[in-house]
Amino acid sequence: MYQTWSHLLFLHWEWDAAAIQRTLPSGLHVDTFGGSAWVGLVPFFMRNIRPRYLPAVPWVSYFLELNVRTYVHDDEGRPGVWFYSLDCNQPLAVWTAQTFFHLPYQHARMTAEFGTGKEIHYRCHRVGAPEGSEFRYQLGATPTLAEPGTLEFFLAERYLLFAHTPRGIFRGQVHHEPYPLVPAQVNAWDDRILQMQGFASPGRPPDHVVGSPGVDVRVYPLQG
Repeated sequence: MYQTWSHLLFLHWEWDAAAIQRTLPSGLHVDTFGGSAWVGLVPFFMRNIRPRYLPAVPWVSYFLELNVRTYVHDDEGRPGVWFYSLDCNQPLAVWTAQTFFHLPYQHARMTAEFGTGKEIHYRCHRVGAPEGSEFRYQLGATPTLAEPGTLEFFLAERYLLFAHTPRGIFRGQVHHEPYPLVPAQVNAWDDRILQMQGFASPGRPPDHVVGSPGVDVRVYPLQG
């Protein structure tokens, strides 16, 4: 599939590695930076979603997504992303991802509006949850690429996702140019989605914040 991920906000908290390992299925191992695991909240826009050889369709190919994630490697040492949840406001996308990619997508009501000074007002209310989440952020204008060995590179430059399927751990490859990363000013955030996934509230602002205007992405089928 072809996709565009845009207006991304990466909020990350440093986390106890042993605690994260206890949440992972057999065959996956927590990846650490500076001896710590990292848990991320990432709201963004999904654009131009389409299968290969088919055009984008306005009422299907454009929606919003908010994911909760951590970073892992498999038994062969290949690094990637483990998703705890992916909230989405496009029912067909939720069904497709659950059915063919075995990813924990959740139905949600979501909106995103551009305000004064290009501030993005992003809301997500998971179906069945008592409260929603709200983010207000503004992306900077001068992008840079993450340098290998830095925390930004560890968090952003991941090209495998892992899924727990009935046949075991499978991996899916994604391909895109390195993220153009920009500073992000965050005026509102909350950690309710983290708590919905069983995490205690960090009780503090994110330990690392960065944004990206986006990348064009190719997504490949899962492999065992």
